[in-house]
Amino acid sequence: MKFFGFIFLIISLSNSIFGIRFYVKPNDKKCLKEEIHKNVLVTGEYNLHEAIGYTTSVHVTDTRGHTLYKRENFAESSGKFAFTADEYDIFEICFSSHVPNTVHNKEDREVSLTLKHGVEAKNYEDLAKADRLKPLELELRKLEDLAESIVQDFAYMRSREEEMRNTNESTNSRVLYLSLFSMACLLGLSFWQVLYLRRFFKTKKLID
Repeated sequence: MKFFGFIFLIISLSNSIFGIRFYVKPNDKKCLKEEIHKNVLVTGEYNLHEAIGYTTSVHVTDTRGHTLYKRENFAESSGKFAFTADEYDIFEICFSSHVPNTVHNKEDREVSLTLKHGVEAKNYEDLAKADRLKPLELELRKLEDLAESIVQDFAYMRSREEEMRNTNESTNSRVLYLSLFSMACLLGLSFWQVLYLRRFFKTKKLID
């Protein structure tokens, strides 16, 4: 049992837990961008500093402008969201602070955001209850999910490596063709200069 727990602890270091704290100015918006792989579950939990009269809006979108989560003008100081990426994309998470004119001492709103990706985002306690898994079975399920996540990460890295290699090969070919073209232009220019100087010297009767 301890052995599986130790393995789970080591492998879990490869999964993403992202936490950040920042401030949003009154009646302003601040956005964060996060890169997510395909078919990856993402959960987020945010906590806001208590501020009387303040309301907040949270908006999560992808690069195509599709809304994945939206909560507007709420006065509560905390909330959660979750979504699954249909494809590899960069997602934008925006927090907007709304302060009415009746509030005189306007201050920046502190926001704490915690994001979890993939295996870290799954609720294994609920899964164990639903499937009636024993502790050892639950650890094995975690290991299985972690292994699958690592395999997907390696597959993505390999595809990116192939893309970069293809790009490098294409760039090298273009550089080679450009070098040959530049060399041909230089040779042509040198030949023209020789002919021009020879004709000039003949005109001046400096050479026969």
